[in-house]
Amino acid sequence: MSGPRPDDRRIVAELGRPESPQEAADRKAESRRQRRANQTAFNLVIALVASLAVVAFLVIVVVRPDRQSLVEPVDWRAVADQAQQDSPRPLLVPRLSDGWAANRAEWNGDPADGVPVWDVGWVTPAKQYAALAQGIRGTDAWVADRLGKTRATGAVTIAGVDWTVYDRRDADDPGNLAYALAAELNGSRVVLSGTASTGEFRTLATAVATDSRRSP
Repeated sequence: MSGPRPDDRRIVAELGRPESPQEAADRKAESRRQRRANQTAFNLVIALVASLAVVAFLVIVVVRPDRQSLVEPVDWRAVADQAQQDSPRPLLVPRLSDGWAANRAEWNGDPADGVPVWDVGWVTPAKQYAALAQGIRGTDAWVADRLGKTRATGAVTIAGVDWTVYDRRDADDPGNLAYALAAELNGSRVVLSGTASTGEFRTLATAVATDSRRSP
């Protein structure tokens, strides 16, 4: 009759005797199960590391691009030169540093309300938004419409120009009308609005006031 001889069988310390054929079979089966479990866990770790690497790549390259890269540059001065041919009044072309990147420049010479408008929008050096709207022969009603009927909150003189202040930064969702300045310059109503800081608005208002003094 075949079978392991006593001398061939493994001595199990816990049992103090050679293990039986069934115990040996159970031990080997458990060993195989543990190897499979360890291999599965290892594969899961590798897959998790690979997934995290992909997520990190997407966050760095796709989800969080530099804000400046989102600006589609617009040669707003060239647009102003072309629009000036149709405007009855000089269009405002404030001199700003290279840190001011225009992403919008439009001339509407035949609007429904009869007020031709020169619009320019910039991303500021602090990566905020500031816009200029020049309404040729604009009225108080035009200014109110541009500002969504927002009430004035004060007044300030910048570069010799008296500006009305509209500060809505404490509102729940002021959008691009978080802060605004309005003034009358050379027969035009001018509205500056956006999310920029007070200092950046002073920079823009100063440049606008300086440009408004150029000869027609």
